[in-house]
Amino acid sequence: MTDRRSTIAALNDRLRTTPTSGHVMLPPGIRALPMQTQLAVLARVRAFSDFSADNNPYGEHDFGAIYHAEAGRILWKINYYDPTLTAGSTDPADPAMTCRVLTIMLAQEY
Repeated sequence: MTDRRSTIAALNDRLRTTPTSGHVMLPPGIRALPMQTQLAVLARVRAFSDFSADNNPYGEHDFGAIYHAEAGRILWKINYYDPTLTAGSTDPADPAMTCRVLTIMLAQEY
């Protein structure tokens, strides 16, 4: 099970750090921020490495929270869908069967 979780964590890290391996969703609260703030938030999410038992209980690197002075508390979450984005993935460790979606939102949008 550890190898599977490590694989999922590596795939999630790849999406988070180089968001070309899936989709990135920015809800209205993030899109309403000034562009410089949006870019700073995205940079903080890409650089996030503060995984702990509290925010990473399954070892998949699929959730995090940051604070930005202008935007406040920001949450990010990676979800796993099938390639058609119509159902959950049956195997998040298999990139051919999974489309990852990273959502970055203001905490109050949760």
